[in-house]
Amino acid sequence: MESRIERLCIERGLKMTGQRRVIAQVLSEAEDHPDVEELYRRSSALDKRISIATVYRTVRLLEEQGILERRDFGGGRARYEPTGHGQHDHLIDIESGKVIEFEDRPYHDLIQQIADRLGFDLISHRLELFGRRRAPDLQKLPEAADRTKR
Repeated sequence: MESRIERLCIERGLKMTGQRRVIAQVLSEAEDHPDVEELYRRSSALDKRISIATVYRTVRLLEEQGILERRDFGGGRARYEPTGHGQHDHLIDIESGKVIEFEDRPYHDLIQQIADRLGFDLISHRLELFGRRRAPDLQKLPEAADRTKR
C-alpha cells in the first residue's frame, strides 16, 4: 500500500526506487520529527541496502519538492516532518529534545488579527517554543497540563 509521502512523490513525477519507497514509508509513519540519522536507522532496519547517503539525497530531494519541511529545534541537527501536516506549532523540551505538537485557536486568532491590523494576508507562520518541564511540585493545576490539541 502506498504511503502518503510516496503518493506525493508519484504525483510530482519522482522515480520511486525500492529504497525511496522504504524511506517514504518511514517518514509517513513517523509520529515524531526524525533527523537524517534516525531516518537512516529506521529505514536500514527495513532494508539493509539503504545507505546514509541515500537517506541524505532522498531527504534533500523531498525537501526541494515541497514534500518535507526542515525544522531546527536546536541540538545541531535538522529534523523533518511532512508538509501539509496541518497547522500546528511546536514546544521543544530542551532537556530531552522531545517535540510536542500543539494547536491553540486563541493564538492563531491573535496572529490573524495582528496580520489584519497591519494590512497583511497571512500566508503562514511558525511558532517554536523552547522550555524545560517544571518539577511536579511546581506544576500548576491540571488545566495547565499538556494540551496537545486545543
